[in-house]
Amino acid sequence: MALKIVLLDTSAYTAFKRGVPQVVEILRMASTILLPATVLGELLTGFKVGSQTEKNRRELLEFQQSPRVRSVAVTQETAERYAHIYQFLRKSGRPIPTNDLWIGASTMEHGATLLTTDGHFRNLPQLLVEQINVQG
Repeated sequence: MALKIVLLDTSAYTAFKRGVPQVVEILRMASTILLPATVLGELLTGFKVGSQTEKNRRELLEFQQSPRVRSVAVTQETAERYAHIYQFLRKSGRPIPTNDLWIGASTMEHGATLLTTDGHFRNLPQLLVEQINVQG
């Protein structure tokens, strides 16, 4: 199934860079690939503490230069959706990491399907999630 608008979380970008076939195929078929500011921050932080900073930054820039890839900022609408998700999770007693709240809010705002390897996004029935199971 081809997904039109896909929003990547950090785990999905990492899986793509590792060549996980299911992730590569989904991204190949997507008409639009969104990278939220939160994910970019997580990636750049990981690059800075890693041993291949410049190589990873170059590869990310190359990925971002695709006409199908768009970076998305945090907006007032993102913040409204963040608050909604936070309230829902607080009531349900199923918290998730704060950055993932922002990623979920961006996914909702843009009407995208979230591509992730993280299972905790399943706690958010408000989101369309494509969870990829990766081994190793």
